[in-house]
Amino acid sequence: MRFDPASQDVGNIVFFEHVNLTIPDQETATDFYVAGLGLTRDPHMTVGSNNMWINAGRQQFHLPKGEAQRFRGTIGLVLPDLDALEARLRRVAPRLGGTHFSWRRQSGHVALTCPWGNRFRAHGAGGGHGGPLGIPYLEMPVAAGTAAGIAEFYRSVMGAPAEAGDGCARVTVGPGQHFVFQESGAPAAVYDGHHVAVYAADFSGPYRALAERDLVTAEDNPSQYRFAEIVGPGAAETLFDLEHEVRSLRHPLYARALVNRTG
Repeated sequence: MRFDPASQDVGNIVFFEHVNLTIPDQETATDFYVAGLGLTRDPHMTVGSNNMWINAGRQQFHLPKGEAQRFRGTIGLVLPDLDALEARLRRVAPRLGGTHFSWRRQSGHVALTCPWGNRFRAHGAGGGHGGPLGIPYLEMPVAAGTAAGIAEFYRSVMGAPAEAGDGCARVTVGPGQHFVFQESGAPAAVYDGHHVAVYAADFSGPYRALAERDLVTAEDNPSQYRFAEIVGPGAAETLFDLEHEVRSLRHPLYARALVNRTG
């Protein structure tokens, strides 16, 4: 067996933490994310009626109240047991009637749609995605001819290992975590402002690279900034829009222990 130490590199993005999607109401979100998916509402933070954080292993969904946002692509999940998942989904289905909610068991996973049209792919624990619970990947359709440029952006600007081939860019954003950008002939959906959060070991290097390209959109606090445009070489062309909340390892929420159910 060939020893390939590079295959174990994480790179500068050491951890992908959460997906942020606004939702119109918490009751429906609780039925889907907690009663249906079997995840856990964070009992320590954002426990009011204007926002809810949902724990999924070491990752989270942040669900502030607002007009429903739709992630452009598919959110991967690892859950303890797919049979138990289907049993929960059958129980909550009557309460989610009249929404986009649906699910279907497929080979090796369950394909789901949330009440507001977000798509998920749930894998059972112990499979190829590892870990008992979490969000191992985000899969996003992008325009034809953009995958190589997206991979180069993450390598050169964010310092993340990324590879491209056969119309697909695969970016390492933590141990066992990836952003996957798949070229598609379908027109891209309009970006509605949803975001993801990542932690970077070299916090200042990407900031400087982004600032040189005029891509920094916010400086939230000393430990966090944001950008939304993934651009090609020379920043001449926007290849994809996805707001990244970039946090340093000194951020007060880094590696915070999360409360989870395991069944």
